[in-house]
Amino acid sequence: MKTTSYFNRDLSWIDFNERVLEEGLRRELPPMERFRYLSIAFSNFDEFFMIRIAGVKAARNAVRKNNALTSELRAFNEQFHQGAEKIRLIFHQGYECLQREVFPALAQGGLELARPDSYTDAEKAHLESFFTRDIYSILTPLRIGDERFPPIQNYDLYAAFLLARKGEDAEFISVTQIPASLERILWLPAMGKARWALLEDVVLTWGALCHPGYEVRERMLFKINRDADVSVDEQRDEDFIEAMEEALEYRGRSRVVRMVYSPGSARLRDELARRFELGEDDLYEVSGPLNLGGIRLADIKGFDNMKEAPWKIYANPGFVEGEDFWQRINLSDVLLHFPYESFDPVLRFFREAATDPAVIAIKATLYRTSGDSPIVRALEEAALNGKQVTVVVELKARFDEMRNISWAKGLEKAGVIVVYGLARLKVHAKVAIVIRREQDRVKRYVHLSTGNYNDGTARLYEDIGLFTAREELAFDAGLLFNMITGYSVIQSTRCLIIAPSALKRRLIELIEREAQRSSQEYPGRIMAKMNALADMDIIDALYRASESGVKIDLCVRGICMLVPGVVGMSEHIRVVSVIDHYLEHSRICYFANGGADELFLASADWMPRNLERRVELMFPILQDDLKQRVRAILSAYFEDNSHAHELMSDGTWVSRASQRGTDEKPFRVQAALLARTRENAERPLAAREEFIVRRGQI
Repeated sequence: MKTTSYFNRDLSWIDFNERVLEEGLRRELPPMERFRYLSIAFSNFDEFFMIRIAGVKAARNAVRKNNALTSELRAFNEQFHQGAEKIRLIFHQGYECLQREVFPALAQGGLELARPDSYTDAEKAHLESFFTRDIYSILTPLRIGDERFPPIQNYDLYAAFLLARKGEDAEFISVTQIPASLERILWLPAMGKARWALLEDVVLTWGALCHPGYEVRERMLFKINRDADVSVDEQRDEDFIEAMEEALEYRGRSRVVRMVYSPGSARLRDELARRFELGEDDLYEVSGPLNLGGIRLADIKGFDNMKEAPWKIYANPGFVEGEDFWQRINLSDVLLHFPYESFDPVLRFFREAATDPAVIAIKATLYRTSGDSPIVRALEEAALNGKQVTVVVELKARFDEMRNISWAKGLEKAGVIVVYGLARLKVHAKVAIVIRREQDRVKRYVHLSTGNYNDGTARLYEDIGLFTAREELAFDAGLLFNMITGYSVIQSTRCLIIAPSALKRRLIELIEREAQRSSQEYPGRIMAKMNALADMDIIDALYRASESGVKIDLCVRGICMLVPGVVGMSEHIRVVSVIDHYLEHSRICYFANGGADELFLASADWMPRNLERRVELMFPILQDDLKQRVRAILSAYFEDNSHAHELMSDGTWVSRASQRGTDEKPFRVQAALLARTRENAERPLAAREEFIVRRGQI
């Protein structure tokens, strides 16, 4: 069978989101859990349109403007139409499931959504009263005239009205933003079960009261996605924050790439599409609520029977209560696996550093963090306590730019040395150093991680972090900060592998070494886990390794451009993807190396942007017991036959649950990892202390 060497990047991402949708289609899940997956799937598409589809459109327009070859233009159009067709199918499946299964299941459990066509007379009276008392004064109707078009915000919900004066033919359009300051869930008078209405439905139903003297002939809800792939002028070193704020302001006025709307008015749809310069492929009609992510059903109290029971987060047994924190890290490396294990030791790392008299300096990279971050507060406190604090803040973290600008200003005000990354490179590495004066020497303590310093996402995203006091790792981490913050030529590092200077080259070397050492008697072995695989040079190296007989297992959450299972090219490569309760986020790679195996954790996916246009880190696990633990974690993903899909050579993803034999026991990797964590955490204290001492002697 003839096949291409790579799958299309964007179509592969759409396939990933379809796998997210499939979790929402699982009838055995509680309805609120199904709603959560559907919300994630549809929210993901907003970013996809704002970044990827906007990019495809820009490239297509550039080709057209430059009168390029028709075949090239045809390729862009084919990609665009293919993607649109798959997305429409996903939208249809998702909203059918929402309307026919999820909302009825919620209603059966006592939580019923009332749409306008089902309001009782009593509910109409209640909602109209609520509208006039609590909503009306907040609304700002905006007329749409020929001379100007009012600013329509990206992603926000709007109600559109087709208006006419009573007895006249002339028609007018008005749009009203649904207030984000109000809760979208509006509770209705109790009638045996909890019934709720949506704020936007109420605005749409009684919005005519905002237009006295006019009658509403047609109405609909809509939202837009704007091009968010806006770059900042990175040469403006002295006023980089101002340059970023200008770029974000432009993003609010950038071209519209999609409109999602409710049924109800073809005329409003067509007129808005004309004003936004959108074609038929850019319009998505949905039969249910828009912006599902803003409907916070999980926060509603008292309906636990319709939710998945929360998964317990355990304390890491490496830290014994009352033990000196720094002495513990001195004893041996400590590995944390989030969110199975608590993020508290990371918070403690920064908090203790802020108040410890022996700490003289702290250095950290911050890419994304929570809104009211305890880590940012600890860094501010450390600076106010007279410690030298240096923070590399990445202002270009997409969609978190304004938040990062806000707390960066607060850090500077507290006396922190704030460095705003590097021109043309995003600083995506996750590393922090605490420097203590201990007796007659200076000692460095390092934290390295696959995920962000974000206490919020640490409860939802699967990541792995490492505490270490190893001098070789600390020395390399110090070199990294010097390269980012000052003038320094690229330095040779002993343990840390840094992008963009060395990481891609080193990965290819490791893959090629595995191929060279592979034989029929002792085939090579590579296992890797990541969020995306899209770098063609890495993929080609994996193909060559497969041809040499290396057995390769890849766990790729999202985009995968590699084509597995093709005889003569990739027949020894298997690709799986796991979508489950937690968002898989860690990056792990293992190389057998002829028996002297090596295992690494990284902040980077195997994509050109990560390997060539970002500052990223890959770091080795050097302690034997931790290496065994991480390898066991990695291996478990390839055993999952419950929530895993396997990629076929024709590009389809097949559920491994559907392939499971009747005599094969179900294995759910996240549940297994939770059980292992529980078993480890619940050991008797004496056994835990003995375990720690034994590890320290390795």
